[in-house]
Parts: sequence; C-alpha cells; structure tokens
Amino acid sequence: MLQNPGVAESYARRELIAMDISTWLSERFPVLENLNADWEPVSRGAAIAWIAFYVLLVGNAAVRGTWLQWFDLIFVPIHEGGHLLFGYFGKWIMIAGGTFLQLFVPFALAVYFLLRRQLPGTAFCSFFFFEQFLPAGIYMADARSQSLEYVTVGDPEMAEHDWFYLFSHAGWIEHDTQIGGFV
Repeated sequence: MLQNPGVAESYARRELIAMDISTWLSERFPVLENLNADWEPVSRGAAIAWIAFYVLLVGNAAVRGTWLQWFDLIFVPIHEGGHLLFGYFGKWIMIAGGTFLQLFVPFALAVYFLLRRQLPGTAFCSFFFFEQFLPAGIYMADARSQSLEYVTVGDPEMAEHDWFYLFSHAGWIEHDTQIGGFV
C-alpha cells in the first residue's frame, strides 16, 4: 500500500508539535507533569458501586425523582458562602459570587483529583459540577416570578433574588426563562 509522503510528514509534524506543547507546559507548570501518569487503580467492587450510584441518580432524574435534591442541599451553604466571600468586591460581584462558588467548588475539586490521578474523585466532582447547572438554571428561570423559596444569609426581609438583580442590571430580565432553560 502506497502512502502519500506529504500526509505522513504532516502527521509527524502535528505529533511533534503536540509533544512540544506538552513538554513546554510541563516545564512551566510542573504540577501538570502528573497528567502523564497512570490513574490510580479502582477495585472492581468500587467501580461497580460507583457505576450503580451514577445510574441510580441519572435514572432518578430522568423520571423526575427527588434524590438529587438531597445533594443540592450540600451546595446551599457553599452558594451562600460565595455571597459572603465576594461581598468585598461590590454588590454585583457579591450576588454573582453565590452561583460562581457553587460551580467553582466541585470544578476545583475535580481538577484536584484529576491532578492526583484519582478517577472516583474526579468523576464524582465532575458529575456534581455539571449537575449544579440544573438548580442554577432553575433559579435563573425564576428571576421574574420569584416563586421559589430561597435561603439567605442575614435579614430575609432585605434579601433579593440573585438572578432578578443580575438580569435586571444587565437588561436581560425578560429573557430569564430562556437563559435558565439553556443553562
């Protein structure tokens, strides 16, 4: 079988460039060198248990079950803590900081486990990073109607809906349900 020499050279150049980028990144960020290591092994029993866990959660969500809501309660104090943490940077950042921290915590933990090459931790945190877009989208879509019950830090009489404030200031309040549905 004849092979086009130009194509072979192109593949070789791409492979060399990819290798150079990997080397370049590893030299500048030694922590990324770990990404070339193998994943820590997971026992068959643990793998089966984790797979069953995810199948149950996704299956429950598919039939509009409420199991994921229990996990969402873990993120309420993280969300509220984001308001407190980012409160030093002005009102808009403080209000956006709740959802930001709610998404950042599982993302940062997923990166941590990824760098440690621990598959169960990476999968678990990645799963909940993406899962947290569901309650965030529901909260966004509720901006105008404000029919959801929500938790606040401080005086509940002074509280305002995060996404009503953010969308109102951005001029997007009439698109709250569209944005929430997209998220």
